[in-house]
Amino acid sequence: MSDDSRPSLAGTRTAAVIPAAGRGVRLGPGAPKALRALGGTPMLIHAVRAMAASRAVSLVVVVAPPDGAPEVKSLLDAHALPERTDFLVVPGGDSRQESVKLGLDALPPDYDIVLVHDAARPLVPVDTVDAVIEAVREGAPAVVPALPLADTVKEVEPAATPGDPEPVVATPERSRLRAVQTPQGFERATLIHAHETVTDDVTDDAGMIEQLGLQVVVVPGHEEAFKVTRPLDLVLAEAVLARRRLNDGF
Repeated sequence: MSDDSRPSLAGTRTAAVIPAAGRGVRLGPGAPKALRALGGTPMLIHAVRAMAASRAVSLVVVVAPPDGAPEVKSLLDAHALPERTDFLVVPGGDSRQESVKLGLDALPPDYDIVLVHDAARPLVPVDTVDAVIEAVREGAPAVVPALPLADTVKEVEPAATPGDPEPVVATPERSRLRAVQTPQGFERATLIHAHETVTDDVTDDAGMIEQLGLQVVVVPGHEEAFKVTRPLDLVLAEAVLARRRLNDGF
């Protein structure tokens, strides 16, 4: 995976950006999704701890709702976080893409690797975080953790009216498909260039790198790095956290 034409990133500093400005309407009314409690602790705190669990991550930037930075800063101050990691809270924008850009703008100049992590993936294991960082250090401009799909996938022609039958257009070969997770890892300069260049709305930052014509590589994800989007996901996350506390004293 290493490319001799690219500068080595071994030994460089890594920062994580966590966009947490969304409201998470699919979880229903109430607090923004990132502030929902999981095992008595806001999901955002779990996500921050997950990034800080990697000894390679020395800074975590949390991008708060535009008017919620003081609240999020107080939240971080109220919870035990690793002392070896620095934390920064900045106000976000109206879209995820804008919020990530604001998080990038807040990074000090001496960070060459950037992780972008969903606050709604609170239980990603540290081994996954480290695998992403290592792949960037070895020369990949963009890295995503991902899992093979368990289900067959159908491409359809979307119905004009929600709920109507939808004709199948194709059945992609499942062995070539992956479900992408976070944290996604990047060379900082490459990610900044992508945010300055790509104006299309994208579902993940790696998609911006693809639009630049650069290669994105996949490393193995983890089943516990799922995204908490719907109420059932929250039930599953509670079960995973309870098992961790029972088995590992997490």
